[in-house]
Amino acid sequence: DRDTHEQFSDKLRFIFIELPSFTKEEAECVTDFDRWIYVLKNMETLNRMPFKARKSVFEKLEKIVDIASLSKEERVKYDESIKVYRDSLVTMEFAEQKGRAEGLAEGMAKGKAEERRIIAGQLKRMGMSFDAIREVTGLSDSEIDAL
Repeated sequence: DRDTHEQFSDKLRFIFIELPSFTKEEAECVTDFDRWIYVLKNMETLNRMPFKARKSVFEKLEKIVDIASLSKEERVKYDESIKVYRDSLVTMEFAEQKGRAEGLAEGMAKGKAEERRIIAGQLKRMGMSFDAIREVTGLSDSEIDAL
C-alpha cells in the first residue's frame, strides 16, 4: 500500500522494467531475460527477430507478432484455420482414447473366454459332468466337447 507501505497481497506482485535503461546490444545479450528485454525494447524497429536460430521461444514470439499484424479478414481466416486444426486434434485424441478402450475391452473379453476354456478343460479331465462344467464356465456343450 502506498500510504502504509504494507504488503497489499502475498499473491499479487508487480515488477516494473524500464526499457530505456536497458542499453545492451544484440551481441551482448547472454541470458534469456536479456534477449526478451532486447526484443521488447526494439520490437518496432526490428525487421527480423534476433536470436531466432538459438531460441525457439523467439520463433513463437515472432508468430504472435505476425498474427497481430494481420488484417481483419486475414485474422478471421487464421482463427478459423486454427479452430479447424484444434478440432481435428481433439477428434483424433478422442478416437485414439476410444480405440484404446475398445481394444482393452476386447482383450479382456478374449482373456476371460480363454480362461473359461482352460478351466473347462481342467474340469473335463477331472471327470466333471457337462452340466456342471456348463454352469461353472458358461460354455456350450459343443465348446466343452471340443476341448
